[in-house]
Amino acid sequence: MALENPAFRSPAFTGNTSVSNAVSVEELQDIYNRPTAGAGETDRMTVEDTVVKTALSFGVLVIGAMLGWVTATTMPFVWVIAGIIGFVLALVNIFKKEPSPALILAYAAAQGVFVGAISMFYETQWDGIVLQAVLATLAVVGVTLALFANGKIRASKKATKIFLIAMVGYLVFSVLNVVLTMTGVVSNPFGLRGDFAIAGIPLGLILGVLVVIMAAYSLVLDFDFIQKGVKNRAPRKYAWTGAFGIMVTVIWLYLEILRMFAIARD
Repeated sequence: MALENPAFRSPAFTGNTSVSNAVSVEELQDIYNRPTAGAGETDRMTVEDTVVKTALSFGVLVIGAMLGWVTATTMPFVWVIAGIIGFVLALVNIFKKEPSPALILAYAAAQGVFVGAISMFYETQWDGIVLQAVLATLAVVGVTLALFANGKIRASKKATKIFLIAMVGYLVFSVLNVVLTMTGVVSNPFGLRGDFAIAGIPLGLILGVLVVIMAAYSLVLDFDFIQKGVKNRAPRKYAWTGAFGIMVTVIWLYLEILRMFAIARD
């Protein structure tokens, strides 16, 4: 009598496929129920991971700002040094080929000390101005993000070219304004911004509005970079680049709004 091969009694050979099918369905259901792979598993840039890195950067910025606020009058050299370090780190991070989390967080800390001290000096002269500037900055960022998310505004080559030309012009004006103020040619502490007026409106207010628009478009460029990075499955590390870009733009926007409000209240 020939021995029976046990394999012939398996579902695959007996025609009873219900067990094997049940296992397959359970496995498929288990795969379906698994959470979506995050940035840590895929090592790819995601919106969620960029938001986390941006929040972390701003957290460090706020801590630095608190330190700058309390030491502004007692240790003025601290925020001066922090401002220089922040400027140098900004250039390093901008021209660095690959993002460095340590350098970006160091920039956030140094710039936070500088912004905190500047804010304290403004608050001493104009009570409540810091809260107004913070709320206005959040409003501009929120509106810009909402419009971008809904597809109402997008970055374009033509608009970006105009933006870059305007940025160069504004930088030249800012350097000239600082030189005129430091040399005593213009006595107003805000330089030409507060000393010169068009139709009775201080130049600083007119420029302030234009700069806010420029900063809003800069945010659009930051959001566009993040969107394209996620779409093109860029490496996860570039989420730090997106966080750095947003942080630089928001700091610039806040300082410009702070100065604009001071000129308006002066």
